[in-house]
Amino acid sequence: MRRKSMAQSSASWPEEAPFDAVIVAFAPEDIPQPLIDQLKVGGRMIIPVGAAHNIQELYLLTKTENDLHKSVMLPVRFVPMTGRAEEC
Repeated sequence: MRRKSMAQSSASWPEEAPFDAVIVAFAPEDIPQPLIDQLKVGGRMIIPVGAAHNIQELYLLTKTENDLHKSVMLPVRFVPMTGRAEEC
């Protein structure tokens, strides 16, 4: 069964992890480790990253057994991430 996260908080949905795919609709300054931890091996995440009120970069992340492959897709502007995951 494919698992997708659709939580609307910065902490995501840890009790339902791991996920095959995660779409993040708000921008942290750095990629939060809790979101990476909730992604299964082979899973992908699309996430905008960068400072508020600046141009951010939309990343496509793919988690492997030993690494996290990051590809910059395009410049974007999203609302900033707030809450627990931003503090991690």
